Amino acid sequence: MTATLQEVPSSRLSEWLDRQIAQLLILPTVLILLGLSIFPMLISAYLALSKFSLAPGGYELRYVGFRNFRKLLFGSQQYHFLGTFGALSWFEWLLLLAAAAAVVFGFLRYLRRGRVGVVGILGRLIAASVALGLLLLLLITLNAPGFPGSLVVTLFYVLAGVAVQFALGLGLALLCAQQIRGRNFFRVVFFVPLMVTPVGIAYAFRMLADMGKGPFAPIWQLFGLAEFAWSADPWSARLVVLIGDTWQWTPFLFLILLAAIENQPREQVEAARIDGANAWQVFRDITWPAIAPVAATVVLIRLIEAFKIIDLPNILTNGGPGIATESMTLHAFIAWRTQDLGGSAAVGYMLLFVAVISCVSFFNFVVRPARRHEA
Repeated sequence: MTATLQEVPSSRLSEWLDRQIAQLLILPTVLILLGLSIFPMLISAYLALSKFSLAPGGYELRYVGFRNFRKLLFGSQQYHFLGTFGALSWFEWLLLLAAAAAVVFGFLRYLRRGRVGVVGILGRLIAASVALGLLLLLLITLNAPGFPGSLVVTLFYVLAGVAVQFALGLGLALLCAQQIRGRNFFRVVFFVPLMVTPVGIAYAFRMLADMGKGPFAPIWQLFGLAEFAWSADPWSARLVVLIGDTWQWTPFLFLILLAAIENQPREQVEAARIDGANAWQVFRDITWPAIAPVAATVVLIRLIEAFKIIDLPNILTNGGPGIATESMTLHAFIAWRTQDLGGSAAVGYMLLFVAVISCVSFFNFVVRPARRHEA
């Protein structure tokens, strides 16, 4: 009787372990990941609200509240983070008003659906406010005598870079999905940049862009560009950084999109071609609807990664000329290197805020509709 009573708890424990074995096996990994992500966020939040200074025998952290954030948005570091402001032309005012009208129209359309939640309203209000604020910032800093800060430069890298990389990746994927000679060779070649470290890519492009001694120096001399210092001009320096980033990340989008294209329903494509549909009609009516969910997801992943760009502007230009090519990540790194730990953490949290709002908005307004359309 005693043995039977002892077997009951052990059998229950065994059954419970069988039911929970999956969660128990991944629990150590989850705890490690949470520790490595949450602990630094908490420490950086404390640093963002503090002022770091060296002291005899160590250092001192003094609580200063939101002073680091005020310095970035309204104080001495405003030129570095937001930039210097110019005046808006009448056309830019009309563009801003048109964007505001589009936001209001979209919000009213959402309210007419009937299924309206508090979270949905707050999320759309935050996303609309951030989008209009960033558009206003772009307009007033890109106008003379305005000068963009690290926030606008980061948005340039993200928006322009991801758009160009997606267009190139999609074009190369459509090309390599065709029955052309040597397509396997081109697939391998297009994959090469993913195997090179970002630092290596930065140094390679620094050598290639050298107009005096680089491998393309004879070409620059032939076109009379040998004396042009691209690193001394803000927009040419940003363009070189963008080209290097595009070369690095286009293969990532190419591989994912190629896999999606090759997994589309072949029967529909063949039936459309038999019916006389041309290449554009096949892409518009069959290929794009089939790959749209994958395309939206891979662009979201690339957006998250694009906000963290630091290697290329750091090595190619060191953020120069001046602060013309400084991304927010490089801005935070330079502040940390000068022992302004509070300012560095504040820039990091501003980057987190902008990246989260942008990526969550993209997920809600692009990725989710694409998935619903697929279903």
